[in-house]
Amino acid sequence: KNSNNTGPTLSIEYQIDIIFAQTWVDTRLRYNSSSMRILTLNSNMVGLIWLPDTIFRNSKNADSHWITTPNQLLRIWNNGKILYTLRMTINAECQLHLHNFPMDEHSCPLVFSSYGYPRDEIVYKWKRNSVETSDQKYWRLYQFDFMGLRNMTDVLTTTAGDYVLMTVYFDLSRRMGYFTIQTYIPCILTVVLSWVSFWIKSDATPARTALGITTVLTMTTLSTVARNSLPRVSYVTAMDLFVTVCFLFVFAAMIEYAMLNYYSYSIRRPPPKIRNPACRCEHTCS
Repeated sequence: KNSNNTGPTLSIEYQIDIIFAQTWVDTRLRYNSSSMRILTLNSNMVGLIWLPDTIFRNSKNADSHWITTPNQLLRIWNNGKILYTLRMTINAECQLHLHNFPMDEHSCPLVFSSYGYPRDEIVYKWKRNSVETSDQKYWRLYQFDFMGLRNMTDVLTTTAGDYVLMTVYFDLSRRMGYFTIQTYIPCILTVVLSWVSFWIKSDATPARTALGITTVLTMTTLSTVARNSLPRVSYVTAMDLFVTVCFLFVFAAMIEYAMLNYYSYSIRRPPPKIRNPACRCEHTCS
């Protein structure tokens, strides 16, 4: 969505719509009822109970959905177990390494933890099969293929204490169709076109020179277009290497004809005539 160049990595934002579910046990909410094991409450009761102070650490901004009613679910079991779900849209940060662009693969994380409770007061744990995705045909991934997701748990050590970090990684692989059509195929055809000059007679100077200059200028234009489609990074990418090699092939074909023309002219040029001094002297004496 948005990009920010920070040294060797490129920071972008991705948007995700999630239903975030949390489950915990609050013994203060136990009740005795054999006929009603589960209480389903509306969103007005959310503010009356204790909730975990969960934050998304790599989010730029997040919005809860309130239309037509707050998209919240609160259920309380008779043993004090609580289920709280919330639908939200999150804009999170993802660091991209573009050394293999456009054949690159990325893992975009979504990190959440407690804001104020350290590990000795609150511990987050993944429920088995708790991370699921919706049907991918509704996803808006125009340049990437979704390869899967994985979740992990880590500990963040700060001066305020140790906090449990919960991370979901979304593995993405870039689609090469656009770059194949816009960059790779034109560059390959331009290199092949520059080799056509090898089948043109060496004495056809205008034809070979025009073809060589045209292919060099074409490769220069393709290189500029390819670089414009890539975010501005300070290191060399795989596409930069490919375009540079293609440009060297085209430029070498031009240099080859220049050297051929020079040596051919040197061989055909007759040696300069040297006058005989002795003959000139005899003619003068006579």
